[in-house]
Amino acid sequence: MPYVLLGAFEFFLLFCSFYIVGNVQQWLNVVPEAHIALNPEIALVYAFLFSCGSLAMGVYLALMREGFLAMFFRTLVAYCFLGALAVTILSFVWPALDLGGSNLFWVVMVSTGMTLSVRKVFSQLVDSDQLARRIVILGTGEHARQLQSDYERNKRGLSIRVLGYVGDADQAIDPRYCMTTPDDWLAFCRTNRVSEIVVAQRERRQSDGGHFPMQELIRCKLGGVEVTNALSFYEREMNQVKLDILQPSWIVFSDGFRVSRSRDFAKRLFDLAVSVLLGIILLPFVLLAALAVFFETGRPILYSQVRTGFNGKPFKIYKIRSMRQDAEKGGKAVWAKANDSRVTRVGAFIRNTRLDEIPQLWNVIRGDMSFVGPRPERPEFVEQLERDIPFYTHRHAVKPGLMGWAQLNYPYGASVEDAKGKLEYDLYYTKNHSFVMDLLIMIQTVEVVLLGKGVH
Repeated sequence: MPYVLLGAFEFFLLFCSFYIVGNVQQWLNVVPEAHIALNPEIALVYAFLFSCGSLAMGVYLALMREGFLAMFFRTLVAYCFLGALAVTILSFVWPALDLGGSNLFWVVMVSTGMTLSVRKVFSQLVDSDQLARRIVILGTGEHARQLQSDYERNKRGLSIRVLGYVGDADQAIDPRYCMTTPDDWLAFCRTNRVSEIVVAQRERRQSDGGHFPMQELIRCKLGGVEVTNALSFYEREMNQVKLDILQPSWIVFSDGFRVSRSRDFAKRLFDLAVSVLLGIILLPFVLLAALAVFFETGRPILYSQVRTGFNGKPFKIYKIRSMRQDAEKGGKAVWAKANDSRVTRVGAFIRNTRLDEIPQLWNVIRGDMSFVGPRPERPEFVEQLERDIPFYTHRHAVKPGLMGWAQLNYPYGASVEDAKGKLEYDLYYTKNHSFVMDLLIMIQTVEVVLLGKGVH
């Protein structure tokens, strides 16, 4: 929630900076070319474009996970390159957006300075824990230990602080972090300003080291303290479905995993419109990439592979070839790996820029794929992964996509363990996907393309 409020406040700052700076320059006649008055509607468009630039460059994720310096670079790219480029291109279609180069320069500089200042203050507040909610974990066993490990790894990006783990000190949690069971849970929570209790135990009817305090938790719930199970906590705070604690009953009874014909119909129309438009725009780049592949390694330029799609149905996926012709001798499927020696020089470039994926727009038009969804895997790998990873087959409940939630949140990988990590994000998308979420994933994928994240 603090980061949502930060984004909303920055949108307001962007609106003010564009609107005020643009008009002040005209009032003072500082820039002769500023002959078009900025009105609130135009300022809102500018604020929207620059906010999209921040999302596309992962500014808020960088601030959450890596700190101020990592965010600083992304902000410069988001405003000085993406935002300014979007405004310039759109001004050809909508001349009212054209402020002139000097005016645009100053509003970009002022906007950058204002938002960086706000983010610096916000970063200090986050580091000081003043914006964090205080929680305690009920449990000291293996589930609690796993939660502790994930919490410590993602601590900076979470708006919570764990006060301790309640239970026996001879379990899996280091005794230094364990707390004795309170006699009065509600009084304990009020005294220590605890806003939430997360239950992280294998069996709720009995705790890791004694009686499960059901009546005390009911009192806390009715007294205004939130009580959450560990799986829902992972989903809300870390945007993933944790496989190690996932039970089939949770899939059946939890919100989400719903089928909506109206949503699917709207998504299909969106996929068709955007894929046709992008296909026309990107056609010259595809032709250049095809020529480069031809001159380096000859034919074939395109290749197809069978992948597993919606409801497990196989289909052919199309790509520009980025590997040697003999990449898979004997036709045996081989996991791609980091710094794969089979990738050609041209292939490395088109993989980094995602140009090799553009032919999959045809798969989107045909209906085999969507723009956003879990990335499709080869049937040979799917067969193995369904044996080794519980719930893997459920990722096929939605259409595979050109881009996905897992690709934004999990580094490049090529193993069963990596597939398990990606599945936790794929299941989160399967459970919660919506038009708004798809748009956010598409916008944030710009960062993946520009910075070459997740490609080897």
